[in-house]
Amino acid sequence: MPLVDHHCHLDFPDFASELNEVVARAASAGVTTLVTISTRVRKFNVYRAIAEQHPRVFFSVGTHPHQAHEELDVPVAEIVARSKHPKCIAIGEAGLDYHYDKSPRSAQREGLLNHIQAARQSGLPLVIHSREADADMADLLEAEMAKGVFKAVLHCFTGGQQLADRALALGMYISASGVITFKKSDALREVFASVPLDRLLVETDAPYLAPDPHRGKRNEPSFVARTASALASVKGISDEAIADATTANFYRLYDKAKTS
Repeated sequence: MPLVDHHCHLDFPDFASELNEVVARAASAGVTTLVTISTRVRKFNVYRAIAEQHPRVFFSVGTHPHQAHEELDVPVAEIVARSKHPKCIAIGEAGLDYHYDKSPRSAQREGLLNHIQAARQSGLPLVIHSREADADMADLLEAEMAKGVFKAVLHCFTGGQQLADRALALGMYISASGVITFKKSDALREVFASVPLDRLLVETDAPYLAPDPHRGKRNEPSFVARTASALASVKGISDEAIADATTANFYRLYDKAKTS
């Protein structure tokens, strides 16, 4: 039952002492492909090294909204150039985070627009972070998609039905994290029940957001199997069916992974 964790952060200090073991545990749990996600373009060499050391680990290039103000001087051309590495299969993560507001909202918006340009130019999917910014995110995505199509996924989706519906109408994918397993996530599970099977992905966002029954502990890619099982329950299908669907969806969206 092959699974993909398309969003984790293997470069974080939480994994420094046992990265090989973490990747091995993921493989043992059937999680055969991982994508370690960039939070800073200037850490590109770190992500590249991890991916080059592990055959089934890929990576992205981009700037997290928390650090948007730190890398507005990184030109779109540099992001696109770095994305040409054979194992770089996505742009981002970039987006809007109004929960923490660690970067000015104007900088987050500018950074996201730059990453959309990079996604268009590279042809790679954009990994979008959106937290408590549903209306602004939906408006921006609709306006930008009208200017030029790009592929994208709303990662670790915790938004409302309207954002999901508007994103789906634009052809985007929506990704479930461990949050879908939490007891108080009934509204979120209702949103995922409405998402077509061919638009769903699963992730850990490790080391954050470990699914029940691991909540409160460090998350790791092997735990994506628990999230997938919870998503299968929401959709009323078997664990095998959700694994097959989300893996197929991954290779459709991140098509560069098929040839890398």
